[in-house]
Parts: sequence; C-alpha cells; structure tokens
Amino acid sequence: MSVRMPSRGLLRAGVALIALSGPLAAQSIFDTDDDMQPLTGMPGGFAADGGVTALAPESTALGSAPVADGTPTPEDPMVGGTTADVTLSGNGPRDTGSGAATLLADRIDVADDQTLTASGGVVVWHQGARLVADRIVVDGDTGDLTIEGPIHLSRPGAADPETDAILIADSAQLDSELQDGIVMGARLVLARELQLASTRLERSEGGRISQLDNVVASSCQVCATDPTPLWEIRARSIVHDADTRLITFDHPQLRAFGVPLAYAPFRVTAPDPSVERRSGFLRPEIRTTSGLGFGIKVPYFQTLGDSTDLTITPYVSESRTRTLELRYRQAFANGATEWNGAISRDDLLEGETRGYLFGVAQFTLPRDYRLALQVQQASDRAYLLDYDITDADRLWSGVSLERVRRDKLFWGRVGNYETLREDEDDATSPAQVADAIWMRRLTPALIGGEALLEWSAHAHRRPSDSDGIGRDVARASVGLDWRRNRILPGGVVAAALAGLDADLYRIAQDDQFDDIVTRVDPQVGVELRWPLAGGTGGATHIVEPVVQVLYSPRGSDQDIPNEDSRLIEFDEGNLFSDNRFPGWDVRETGLRANIGATWTRIDPTGWSIGVTGGRVLRARDADNFAPDSPLGGRSSDWLLAANYDSGGGLAIANRALFDDSARVSRNELRVGWLRTDLNLSAGYIWIDRDEDEGRTVNASELAANVGWQIADGWWGEAESRYDFVADRAQSAALTVAYRNECITVETGLSRRFSSTDLLRAETSFDLSVRLGGFGAQEDGSGTVARSNCMR
Repeated sequence: MSVRMPSRGLLRAGVALIALSGPLAAQSIFDTDDDMQPLTGMPGGFAADGGVTALAPESTALGSAPVADGTPTPEDPMVGGTTADVTLSGNGPRDTGSGAATLLADRIDVADDQTLTASGGVVVWHQGARLVADRIVVDGDTGDLTIEGPIHLSRPGAADPETDAILIADSAQLDSELQDGIVMGARLVLARELQLASTRLERSEGGRISQLDNVVASSCQVCATDPTPLWEIRARSIVHDADTRLITFDHPQLRAFGVPLAYAPFRVTAPDPSVERRSGFLRPEIRTTSGLGFGIKVPYFQTLGDSTDLTITPYVSESRTRTLELRYRQAFANGATEWNGAISRDDLLEGETRGYLFGVAQFTLPRDYRLALQVQQASDRAYLLDYDITDADRLWSGVSLERVRRDKLFWGRVGNYETLREDEDDATSPAQVADAIWMRRLTPALIGGEALLEWSAHAHRRPSDSDGIGRDVARASVGLDWRRNRILPGGVVAAALAGLDADLYRIAQDDQFDDIVTRVDPQVGVELRWPLAGGTGGATHIVEPVVQVLYSPRGSDQDIPNEDSRLIEFDEGNLFSDNRFPGWDVRETGLRANIGATWTRIDPTGWSIGVTGGRVLRARDADNFAPDSPLGGRSSDWLLAANYDSGGGLAIANRALFDDSARVSRNELRVGWLRTDLNLSAGYIWIDRDEDEGRTVNASELAANVGWQIADGWWGEAESRYDFVADRAQSAALTVAYRNECITVETGLSRRFSSTDLLRAETSFDLSVRLGGFGAQEDGSGTVARSNCMR
C-alpha cells in the first residue's frame, strides 16, 4: 500500500484551512432531532470555516493534514450552536407591579358600575400581550373581559415572537390578565406553521394550557374555494402546553385529501414547531435495495440530558436482514464525540453477524492543542456498501494531536490501517503507522529573509514477518529552507534560495536494503519574477514571467524504499516547487530550471480569466523520474492551465500536460455553475497509463453532479460517474424532493454498476415523508411551494 502525501514545497508555503462539514440529523414526522453543527478540525487535520466554491459545489472537502493518505474520515461530531441567553416559553411569574393595561379604541363608555365598553378598532396591550378586537366589555367588579371579534391575541413583546402562539377567534370570555378563559370559534396558530381549529378553546393555568375540543390540526393552506387540506389530523381534543411546547392529541385520525388513512385509539404526543430537540420517533424511511429487498427504518431519538443523546434505529427488510443501528453523541465543555454503529444478521452472508463501528472525538487542550480520536471498524467492505454507510476501502483508527500558531505548527498521529481492498493484504500492507511534524518560521538576524525549520518522524510496520513483503521502516528527518527577496531596478523581484535536508532511516525485514541508511541533500537556487500590470478599456491585465534555477547534488535514492512518493502531481501549484515528490523517500536532484508565466485579466464587469504555462528543464536526464513520466527526461511535459470566473456563479478550469509533439498525457476539466435554481459540478479527467504508479491502463472518467429547480417546490439532484475505458457507468443516482408549507417528500434512486467477487452491483430506492408543523425543520434546497387563495 502506497501512502500519498502532498508536495513538501506546497506545505512549506503554508497550510490551508478548509472547512469540514457533516449533514444535519434526520428530522421527524412527529418529533425532531436537535439542530446540530459539525465540530471542525477533526482527526487527520485541522479545519476552519470556509465557503462553497462554484467549481465544485458538491465535492467532499479535504482535510489539511500534513500527511494526506487518502483514507476517509467520518463526519465530525455535531454540536449545537451557542446562545447568549435562554428563554422558556410560557408566562412565568407575573409582574404585579405592572398590572396597568393600555387601551385604544374609537369609542369608550364607562357605566355607573364601572363597567367599561370599548368599540371600534380596539387594541389592548398588557404585560407583553396584544389583543385586537371589534368590541370589549370590562366588568367593573372582576375585571373580566367579554370580547367580540374578530379577535387576534398575540405576544409581540416575547423574546421570540416567531415561535409564540397566536390566537384568532370569533368571541371570548377572558380574565383581566388576558390569559385564562373560554374562546369560541378559535384558531390557535403555533410558530406561524401549525393551525389548530375548534369551535371552543379553553385557556387555563395563566395561559399555559390551551385545550381545544373537536379539533382539526394542519399546517396546510386552506382556501374558501378548496376547504380540504392536503393532510389534517382530527381529534376529540388537543392540548397545547406553552411551557413544555408539547401537543397532545386524544384519539387522533390522520386524513389526506379528506380520506382517513390512520387512527390511534389512544393519546399521542408531539412537539410543536418551535421544538428543536425532543425525545421521540424520528421520520421513518423506506429503503429498497436489490440485495436486501423492501425495508423500513424507524429511528427513535432519546435525549440523555442537555449535552447527550442516543438514536436507536431498527431496520427490517423483507426477511433478509434484521439490523439495529445506534448513534451516540455527547458534547463537552472542551469538545465533542460521536459514535455510529450497527449490527446485522442477513441472508447475504448466511449465518454471519455483520456490522461496523465508527467513532470520532475532538477535545481542545490548554495552550491551543487539539486532541482527536478516531475509530473505524467493519466486518467487511460489502457491509459498508450494502447498508449505504460509506464507500471507503481503507479504514484508519488512532489518535492525533495538533497545534497551529502564526509561526509554529505541530501535528502528530499514531494509529492502525485496515484495508478492505481485494488486491491488498493487511499482513503485507503498512498497518501500524506513526507520524510527527514540527515546523517553525524564523527570521534570521544576520542574513535576513525568512527560514522554515522542520523536524519530522515517521514509522510504519507490516504485520508479516516475511522478508521483503514484511518490510518495516522508521525515518527521522530535519529540513531547513531559506529565502530572501529583493526588488531590482525595473521592478524585477529576485530571490536567493537555499535548503538542507537530512534523513536517517532504519529498515527492517528486507535484505535488499541496509538496516541503517543516512542521506543529506543540500540545495541552492535563484529566482527572478517580473510582475507587470496594465489596463485597457477599464480592464486590468497582470503578467508575471518567472524563472527559477535550482541545484542539488545528483542522486537516485535507490538505497531507500519508496513508500510515500509513488503518485506524483505536476500542476500550477508546484510548477515552481523545489521538490515535486509528495513525500520524503524520494527527492528531486540535479541542475534544473522551472520556467513559466501567468496572465490574468480582471474585467470591471466582474468576470476574470487566468492562464498559467511552463515546464521544467534539466541539465541531464532526471534521476528519480521514470523516462515516460511527465517530469522525466531532460525536459518535462508542457503544463498549461486556464481558469475562468464569470463573477455570477459560472467557473471553468482546465489543466493539461503535453509533450513537444502536442500529445496529451494528462488533462483535467472542471465546470461549476452556482445559481439559486441550478447547482452544477462536472469534471472530466484523462491520465495515461503509468506502470511505475500502478496504472496499467489509461484512465478516462467523467463525473457530474447537478441540482436544479424542476418547478416551484420541486428540487432534483442527479449524479453519475462514467468510465470511458471500461465503456460503462460506475454509479448513478437521482433524488427528487417536493416541499410545500405542510409536507416534505424525498425520494431517491441509485445504482452501483461495478461488481467483483466480494461486491455486487446494486440498485436502491429510498422514500421518506415528513409532515410540517411538528418540530423544527431544516431548510432544503430550492423553493417551497405555497398555496395562494387569491385568484
């Protein structure tokens, strides 16, 4: 197994911070999960907030760990966003000192018994509540109110009026506090979403409890011309508790288009639309696959305090599988943890118990250190694919520690790899791996400029004790890079470069190499840049030719096994790098010149275009690159990269490598388009075969992902990956969702075409339905269809 690492030249230029994100938890038909946020900076690297680029809106974010081995990490632990204060619904203790009310009306009459009658545009403000009515009679002895409608009672002075209840009625008899009493012809609107309609409503306990008899509940728009909602719940009575924010249905009946669908001969409790976290059943999901058949998942969410929860999901599928899925999450003052797992018995592997366990945790330690833990275990790779968990083919479990400051970096990890690939054996692959990197940026007082000092260590062990295939390697390295810039006459920027790298290797269980190997590689160089800027017609043009000459003693590194530099990239990011090998085991040597130029045009209307071209020239054939490699021989392939940004969401980028005869060895095209009604991300890649990099055939693949607004309320997403060499699709998926003010329906169809001795081609279908108005609901893509009663 080769371990892939980024170019050290890029690493020394700085460490990019890229945000990682995870999906929000599933929502419920009658309850809701908590509104969680991913905790960034998890195992494998550190992270920071970042936006979505138009070039790849659906691409998986990459961690910025100094060692990027390509092993996927699970979703980060998800924690709730912090709030400055907490406000509980309900009235709470009343301020007896502020009992006076403010009354506005067209006419006010006071009788001899102090009975007050107000009529015409009546508005009353009292202790945060506002009452709008046509006529009010206030009893002189008790202060009770007899109100004639139409009536509108709300609390605009509440901490969050959008989640507060609104009462609309024909008439009412309320106490002097506008809280308790009887309301006739009532409609109770909860959080501007769910409506409860009844001929009679009774409020008690200071307005905390509202009970409606013979009631209909729905979050759908109801018009006079079409009084039958899309769905409704009828019940003998409904009780809403403003403090607990729970709704209790007595003998509820669910109807769709007026037709009864389900009935419960008992009481059912559900959260109101303002609830973000509550124990209960989450939204059920129907899943049908060609391997497991028709099945259903019914998750149950259980809170275990303010910072801990557990989700239990039974999954039953057409007498082929009995699965229990579990998810545990806990937030701490200095971190969070999340564990996902499942255990199954199915007929895909008769008589075997299958399952997986993925866990991740992160903690902030004193002095800006971050400690991270990751656990990934699975019974087999087919299980991860059969149950739609992940398509990862290597798993990593271990611990990492990191700290990033302005001029210092420390990153270390130790863990174990488990390979799930059919052509790899855990016994002969690097299983136990440890890495540590320490960097510091310096400003030498005597010679000036800027220096970067790096210490690193690496060790990996293969479980096999056989010679050669069980090779174990340990390495300790130190590196020092120095650079000083100076501006010459004419605006030319000159730089002097110097570097020194030293390594100590210990190689065991391989007679082809010495047990102890040392290596020292000095390097010197100069660089000239000539940035030029100008403008025509309001547009800005920037041109910058660059010549970089480097020298280091020649060497072939044949006495060190190449474990970390098998896959080599050549692009505009490392065109002017001193070493294009991604790891430490192999280095670029000899006398060479990196030449190139960039041109950028920035238009005042917002669009821009950029082009970069260049190549590498050598005094002699490259020592450590294969002759047919794009970087091999005395001169590399030409690199030409171009990018275009429309300024309005469209972005195009292309990168190509070709020789002097214009034969293309590698080409990558990416297109992205972001609009409110369209998200497009597509990429095509062509790579010549290279046996040194383990590719015996050419690679030619197209991957595309598109999301579009089909119609008002309808959002579709499609994605596919096609292999032109094999002349068949690798995977394809289509998802369609419909959302209006009262219901969300999501359905998805996917197909995995590839099959092997262990993996089978599979088609799956998913369907889920959520009724609006019960628990907080996350926003989806696209628009929401809303009914309009006006013609």
